[in-house]
Amino acid sequence: MLIQDARFLTSNSRAEDCPAPTMPEYAFIGRSNVGKSSLINMLTNQKGLAKTSSQPGKTQLINHFLINEAWYLVDLPGYGYARISKDARAKWARMINFYLRHRPNLTCVMVLLDSRHAPQAADLEFMEQLGTEGVPFVMVFTKADKQSSSRTSQNVVQYLEKMQETWDELPQYFVTSAEDKMGREELLGFIADTNQQLAAQAGADA
Repeated sequence: MLIQDARFLTSNSRAEDCPAPTMPEYAFIGRSNVGKSSLINMLTNQKGLAKTSSQPGKTQLINHFLINEAWYLVDLPGYGYARISKDARAKWARMINFYLRHRPNLTCVMVLLDSRHAPQAADLEFMEQLGTEGVPFVMVFTKADKQSSSRTSQNVVQYLEKMQETWDELPQYFVTSAEDKMGREELLGFIADTNQQLAAQAGADA
């Protein structure tokens, strides 16, 4: 997929106020400090599209970006540790959960996982929640450039083995690095293929 145009559209605190659900939507989410903004900037080839920060918890709203005038990329607040109050964390959780359950054009959730770490409870619980709710998702391992490829592969395998304990079928996964653009073509190709399938289905239903 060639990204010809990527621009920030709007931020909202309520799913009901998000843009009209007329296009496929791909939501990016992960634990705080997983490298979400850097990954979004790498995918869109725009260094400053999503705001990066050394402090966890920077993203606090549902941020919509319009890509190629054809689909939405959504930057969601992270889950897990962030230097915010319990009330704010609870508010984020309600906002995210409502969005995930009720956004009609949500096509797939990109669950970002730090490839440097062994399986984290917060990540496993979040993916379990998505599965229970029937929300489609894929696993996106980030920061693969920060360690050896063998260590990355080891951690990926540990995640898959851990998930096999409760999942009959494992989700698709991608290994990425915002630094050297690893996984960019694969992830954008997945989005392009999914969009084509949706368009074909819409044509068949028409």
